Amino acid sequence: MRELYEKMINEAMAAQRADVDTVKAKRGQKFTIEDTKPYVDAVRKMTAIGDQSQAVIDLHKNSVISHSEILQGLAATVRPEDDPFVEHYQTPVVLEILKSQDEAFARSVDAFIQAIADTEARIGLEAVRRYGGFYGPTCVVDFALIPGSTSNVVNRVLKKTDIPVEHKRAILAAKSWGMNTSYGFGDVFAHALEAGATPAEATKKEIAIMQRIYREPVEAQAELMDEAGMTSFDPRKYMSEYRRRMEGTVRAAIDDGVHYGNILTVPAYSVGDVAHHIAQSTFNMCKDDVVMAVIEAVTEVMESTLRNSLDSYGSYWDVLSLATGASASATEYILELDSFNAPMVVDLLTKKFHNYVLSYPTRGAAAELHNCDFMDMIYRGWKLIDRARKNRNGSDEVLTPMVGKYPVDLSPIHANEVLMNPQWYAYPACAITVRFSALMRLADYPCLLTSEPVTATMMTNVIALEKDQSAAPVRGCKNCATTSLVDQRQHYCQWKEAV
Repeated sequence: MRELYEKMINEAMAAQRADVDTVKAKRGQKFTIEDTKPYVDAVRKMTAIGDQSQAVIDLHKNSVISHSEILQGLAATVRPEDDPFVEHYQTPVVLEILKSQDEAFARSVDAFIQAIADTEARIGLEAVRRYGGFYGPTCVVDFALIPGSTSNVVNRVLKKTDIPVEHKRAILAAKSWGMNTSYGFGDVFAHALEAGATPAEATKKEIAIMQRIYREPVEAQAELMDEAGMTSFDPRKYMSEYRRRMEGTVRAAIDDGVHYGNILTVPAYSVGDVAHHIAQSTFNMCKDDVVMAVIEAVTEVMESTLRNSLDSYGSYWDVLSLATGASASATEYILELDSFNAPMVVDLLTKKFHNYVLSYPTRGAAAELHNCDFMDMIYRGWKLIDRARKNRNGSDEVLTPMVGKYPVDLSPIHANEVLMNPQWYAYPACAITVRFSALMRLADYPCLLTSEPVTATMMTNVIALEKDQSAAPVRGCKNCATTSLVDQRQHYCQWKEAV
């Protein structure tokens, strides 16, 4: 198994390094799609070993390669306003391929579409709650079934739909790790209500768009992009070419017995680095030396920590858990260098959310999504750091958080010259919130801290070993930061009720 663990780490860190090194070299410059080549090259080197399914690895690799080549054929660059959408064009195509290949699955999707209309009261209730900020800060598109998320609503509908359970799990996966269109639940409802519709009329509009994204996902995504003013490239041409390139890969995965839920998720979760994480918005954000230093230091902590335990792992799940635990610990530790901590930030951002709802009732459906990711990450890190501080007590031992039985190496943070010299970036005598301010920039965009390229690559490796079980969404309590510290919304979660 050591060979597998080392492969997982090598492939994941190659993806992370490709992103970080490219951003470091190109920050402040104009982004072109050719800048993503190092990431695509890293993905090209992914392999299947042992019992891993080659078909699963190919879903990841071929999707990234196809995505990159299609974009380069359609555009030279992507506007910052358009880059969040680049990972939303894959699942709609794959969903249509699966429906065309399997009539029984197509019938199940049709039954689910009808069930959306049959649960009008639930759709209306959930839309009202999201509009009013009832659940507090929430990820409308999330990898877990938290209150207020689209997948939470989809799961509630699926529980009342009479179709095979594995079809239910595939449909659920398509709007969790899979990104079946850019639509986030409740958006149409909010805009309709603010424009003068009655709640009943707004609910009917919400039902119509939710049905549309499953009935005709490709055209629905194209229309959503038309409405959003996406101008960087032609989404219809992209999705047409993506289908031509990926249809064989999807059929191979079907033939290999890969769960439809995995077929729907792996191709989408893997492409975001091309013109999203490596993109103009990232180049702009990372012009700030401290922001860049935070990303670099957290990356160093991840890699050092993962490699230090290479001979100790008990399972491949431990590798993934340590990767995310190390980055959480590192980010929280940097926060604490300026005498802040997760409870303070969760309180601040939760209060900000409730005021934001009042200020912007038609806020974007995903507005607080990454704030939630950030809060959840630092909350986990805070628990790990807090335990380590208590165990160290008054001794001079090096502070070493433990993720299970695996130690986190925080030393790369102290080796980072920028992070250790905040006085270079503020009035020197009063440089006491420099690192905190950089982290607040990253609170809107923590993708390279959590880290998405690392988790996407590692999850593909795991799914390649468990191909017949739908990995998405996470069927466990996410320990949401706001739920744990501020908003008591546990009763509204669906993780135990996941189909």
